[in-house]
Amino acid sequence: MRATRRQFLQGAAAGVAVERAAAGQGDQVSPNDKIRFATIGIGGMGSGDTRTALSIPGNELVAVCDVYDGRLTRAREVFGNNLFTTRDHREILSRKDVDAVIIATPDHWHAQIAIDALNAGKDVYLQKPMVQKVEDGRPLIEAEKKSGRILQVGSQYVSSIIYAKTRELIQAGVIGELNMVEAWLDRNTAIGAWQYSIPPDASPENIDWDRFLGNAPKHPFEPIRLFRWRNYRDYGTAVAGDLFVHLLSGLHVATGSMGPNRVFATGGLRYWKDGRDVPDVMLALLDYPAGERHPAFNLALRVNFKCGLPDERFGFRFVGSEGTITAGSSVVVSKTQPESEPGHTIGTFPKAIQEDFLKEYRKKYPPKPLTAESLSPDQELTYAPPPGYNAHLEHHKVFWSSVRSRKPVVEDTLFGFRAAGPALLSNVSYFEERVCKWDPQTLEAS
Repeated sequence: MRATRRQFLQGAAAGVAVERAAAGQGDQVSPNDKIRFATIGIGGMGSGDTRTALSIPGNELVAVCDVYDGRLTRAREVFGNNLFTTRDHREILSRKDVDAVIIATPDHWHAQIAIDALNAGKDVYLQKPMVQKVEDGRPLIEAEKKSGRILQVGSQYVSSIIYAKTRELIQAGVIGELNMVEAWLDRNTAIGAWQYSIPPDASPENIDWDRFLGNAPKHPFEPIRLFRWRNYRDYGTAVAGDLFVHLLSGLHVATGSMGPNRVFATGGLRYWKDGRDVPDVMLALLDYPAGERHPAFNLALRVNFKCGLPDERFGFRFVGSEGTITAGSSVVVSKTQPESEPGHTIGTFPKAIQEDFLKEYRKKYPPKPLTAESLSPDQELTYAPPPGYNAHLEHHKVFWSSVRSRKPVVEDTLFGFRAAGPALLSNVSYFEERVCKWDPQTLEAS
């Protein structure tokens, strides 16, 4: 008889629902709870976040900001001609009709704009990674504390019932004691490798090049650096900041860990030799010390932008002493059968010693006859989310409900930096060819 069965993530979903109900994070919105928001950076992620935010009752988009005029035009086409548009995020933050902002700019602008927004009294949905550089983390954490505003980092794995279910299973001891985790996010498409389209009308007249550069090194006008900014260290955070941080966020939810204490990364530029200065293959090993809810374990991360597979693949494999949990689009538990006896290696012993050894061995482990009852059932269980489940939408629901209730979010600046810090140190390790140390308590790197 097979023990395999397919279930909804009922336990995890119910738990999340209870938590949100307690925090006032339901779907019912009073007419008086309208939230007017603006999006700063209305590119791919900014547009996607804006549409998701608008799908939540009570939200209204009033303004957008971008350094490329074409995206401002497109925003008015999509969201309405009455939309206020600007190249300067400060004009957004000065508006009294803006309650909250979505920040989806290139990474090198994240910290500054988020701090400006908090200081202006706005709630903030900040795309991951929280910051571009490790040294930017503490100032943003302090700004959030001082402002008393809501800030949520945009890494949807944190709100996913997939990782809530995984946490439930790990804490229940289903796979015994955790000792290792493997995580991967592989792609095999040009767009997946950040080969985004460049508008043919891009020019110094319709792009605020100096504003895009900000505090980054000065560089002559070159549209590819704006529209494919993830390919450049000056503006992005490479594979680690873009994708490792997702995996780390999910891992921290599932294990309850605050972060690793050692980081080592390697990789290279293997295929996408298009002028980018970041790797397209990256591997990292991270050591996690024991915490309140888990023993010490090791983490192996992998991203490959030319993986030879037809579509994107991502997931985790949590390895324990009594089985594994594989988490991706569903959660699969594979139990290992306990050894009936340890076995022996006595072939090189003298015959008399072998006989004495076997006599004592069989006293301790008598042979068991094979019967129908002794056959072990398949121990694989699969838990699947409901059809149409969308973790990105759930993450937005958490934020906008928190804006209304003023209850704290899970992925605040502290959680966000505990995921971003090790991810950014993966870049430091790769480019400086050294092992990095990280203290998840004090948030200090060396």
